Amino acid sequence: MRRSKSCLGCVPRSTAALPVERSFAPPAPMQTWPSSGGGFAKGIIDLGGLEARQVTTFDKVWSTAQGGQDGLGATFFKPSPIPAGFRALGHYAQPNNRPLFGHVLVVRDASGTGALLAPPLDYTLVWSSGQDGGAAFFWLPTPPDGYRAVGMAVTTTKDKPPLHEVACVRADFTDACEDEESVWSSDKDGFGATALRPTVRGIDARGVRAGTFGVHAQSSTAPTTLACLKNNNGAYTSCMPDLAQLHAILEAYSPQVYLHPTDTYLPSSVPWYFENGALLYQNGSQTAPTPVVADGSNLPQGGGNDGAYWLDLPVDNGQRERVKKGDIAGAKAYVQAKPMLGGTATDLALWFFYPFNGPARAKVGPLTIPLGMIGEHVGDWEHLTLRVSNFSGDLLRVYLSQHSTGTWEEASQLEYLGNRPVVYASRNGHAFYTKEGVVLQGDSKLGVGIRNDCAKGSMMDTGGGRCEVVSAEYLGTGKVAEPAWLGFERGWGPKEEYDIGREINRAARILPRAMRERLGELVKKLLVGEGPTGPKMKGSWRNDERDPKT
Repeated sequence: MRRSKSCLGCVPRSTAALPVERSFAPPAPMQTWPSSGGGFAKGIIDLGGLEARQVTTFDKVWSTAQGGQDGLGATFFKPSPIPAGFRALGHYAQPNNRPLFGHVLVVRDASGTGALLAPPLDYTLVWSSGQDGGAAFFWLPTPPDGYRAVGMAVTTTKDKPPLHEVACVRADFTDACEDEESVWSSDKDGFGATALRPTVRGIDARGVRAGTFGVHAQSSTAPTTLACLKNNNGAYTSCMPDLAQLHAILEAYSPQVYLHPTDTYLPSSVPWYFENGALLYQNGSQTAPTPVVADGSNLPQGGGNDGAYWLDLPVDNGQRERVKKGDIAGAKAYVQAKPMLGGTATDLALWFFYPFNGPARAKVGPLTIPLGMIGEHVGDWEHLTLRVSNFSGDLLRVYLSQHSTGTWEEASQLEYLGNRPVVYASRNGHAFYTKEGVVLQGDSKLGVGIRNDCAKGSMMDTGGGRCEVVSAEYLGTGKVAEPAWLGFERGWGPKEEYDIGREINRAARILPRAMRERLGELVKKLLVGEGPTGPKMKGSWRNDERDPKT
């Protein structure tokens, strides 16, 4: 990271270095990706005549060490250097509580028309942190008719930025965007800066994240609506990795999963589960349940989760208890590869199967309370998702599923062994987290919630062939054969039937009634639902992941 002279006017702070003052780099040297005729990791992506490149080096414009995430403030940067012939779309902003890890797109018009980009007509001052030396001024570009602004510009003087500082993009190469994450906020005038992302995100969506930020200010009358980019290339997946590159990416970034040392309910492969007595039940049938063959080829396909069929553990109690414990030695991660952010990123969703999900525990102040049957269910599917840049092959983020929700973590915020992320699966519930310890899902102020305990027990290393690619639709028919069990859309376990209030009263009878009712509400929100379904029935199979932070 290079610093600009304008940093001399940054808001004063202590002499202690902030995390943002060092750039994040992978712990180990990056590997070279297998060559192919496609565009993966070639540095430029053609959006249909508008070419985009990813810039990861910056000059600092302004910084504050007050407010924001962890109270450490934020820093605002301009991309630099910009490759010859390309134009910046806006500046970059990042919280100071993490190493610098920015990715901003710059673009050039390769259509031959020269009409896809235009300079702004003017700038509107949206907000300033003051009028004296050291202040920051946030400027919104005014686009010509038929064009959209994609980012903001920041200066440390009252003078407007030059018109060539950023480019506006023709409207048909833009898409709607929304706030992704709060970068920084100030009590003055209700100002806030937020990272932006496309509003619609999924396999078929064309919105492209530009890496810029937007602002909100109660004192400003200027409309601050910005846009993201749009991939108009008919072959918008042309920069996705081929199958050999997919395997190379998995070898480079496949996570190391720590299982809790006291968790007896471990993952297995799907064929192992079937071979060890899993049964198929049919609603209303008077006949005995059907054993499932090893490849799942006798499972009914399609139909949605209509309750007509479901899977369950073996009937024999001894065999049932043995299968519940899984088979860590043969467990696999089943991988779905899909385009995201208009084909500029590849999402690799790694799905883990557990024959059984163990009982939950609550935390109420200093007390830990086992919740009886609550949380128990047959057939538990959990996942994490690696998001990889199709510009460079860099790992950008990792999504961690956590019961009915989950969260994205930037690559700079993860623990690593080599360049492979380390994650922790919680005791019994198998939610994924980035660190050891106890994560409380619930009301942290009251100290009431569901415990998620993470610690270093046995490790599931998903490298060395333990990742099995089961779906990559963008590669075309026949490239990846989907296993039959992936098309089973019904429950991978029966619907659990129990009285939540009765279980709570039995398990937590020492608590006041109001506290027991609060626990019951949390259980319904986080842990209770229909029998668990397979990966294809999850909303993230075709869409982006759910992130409660947004």
